[in-house]
Amino acid sequence: MLDIGFHQGASLYSHTPQDELRLVAVTSSQADAYGLETLWQVCLHLQRLGYPVVVLDGTARETETSPGLQDLLAHAPWSDSIGPGSHADASALAVLPACLGLQSLSDNPRNLQQPLQALEPLFRRYALVVLYAPVTTLASPLLADTMTAPLLIMTPGKSSVVNSYRQLKHLALHAGLTGTVACMTRSTDQRSQGESALQSLRQCASRHLGQQIRTTLIRTESPQDLQRLALQLIENACTISSLSTATTLPSSVAAGAPAHIVQSH
Repeated sequence: MLDIGFHQGASLYSHTPQDELRLVAVTSSQADAYGLETLWQVCLHLQRLGYPVVVLDGTARETETSPGLQDLLAHAPWSDSIGPGSHADASALAVLPACLGLQSLSDNPRNLQQPLQALEPLFRRYALVVLYAPVTTLASPLLADTMTAPLLIMTPGKSSVVNSYRQLKHLALHAGLTGTVACMTRSTDQRSQGESALQSLRQCASRHLGQQIRTTLIRTESPQDLQRLALQLIENACTISSLSTATTLPSSVAAGAPAHIVQSH
């Protein structure tokens, strides 16, 4: 657990179980050192903005000594006690192993309209669920038709451009999703390289995938850049509602989106 303090305006963003549960996806990659560091920093910024976050780590397998999502899915009655129970608890970042649980949801044994709907009763006391998993896990029935725009984290360089394009292609072909890309830089020299890498990636996605992807350049040492990335994730998050409220969503839901998963604004 990572404990951080709330800023003075946090009460304006207070979350209750009645609020909608938002979801974002972040792909794990070969640049895991950058990816994990960025993930934690972004989550901490979200917490400071008053969004209690739970990270479902699809790269970590649940075990007897490290229970996680699979155990929660198997013991649903425990779900009522899951979540930040106080103002102090809400400032802690929760991370759960979720490899087996996400595989189970992808198989959709409950025959839900959308597999991720099973997360709502488990984590309704949080404001945001972050799925951190390999692209093969995200490009599955798990996220299909959710309008989610998974975040890909890359570094400057030709090999990173190639790897990121492969991930974008996998998301597009297997789940019909358009990813967003953040290029992490640590110096002024890397910034120009990052701009060139993102331009190449946008051109490849447009030419070969027919996608206009969103990209952003992030300085790893800049809190302002990391907060900007956090806010972009919130803006593009999907919303998961419970079965009981699935038919009461506004009629302005984007065309083609399932009634229980809508684009968050």
